[in-house]
Amino acid sequence: MKIVGIAACTSGIAHTYIAKEKLIRAAQEAGHEVHIETQGTIGTEEELTSQDIADADIVIIAADIAVSGKERFKGKKTIEIPTSVCIKSSKQLIKKIEEELGK
Repeated sequence: MKIVGIAACTSGIAHTYIAKEKLIRAAQEAGHEVHIETQGTIGTEEELTSQDIADADIVIIAADIAVSGKERFKGKKTIEIPTSVCIKSSKQLIKKIEEELGK
């Protein structure tokens, strides 16, 4: 499965990067491709390309704030969750997505 997403927290520092790393680790351990963009006080990092989005099976928005660019995901299966879900339960999140998408 190909997963793309955005991680963003209120300060754009700690939880953003922790959520990103936990999500990447859980997805890769389950054998999936993953690319997570971050949005925060220093701007956008590792921005998703239109090809990344086109190839994605699912979009995960792990955010505690409003994120920019959500219109890029129109027509894609999208899950929006707080960063705490990725930090505390990333493996369970990936398993639930696998079950729902049959991947």
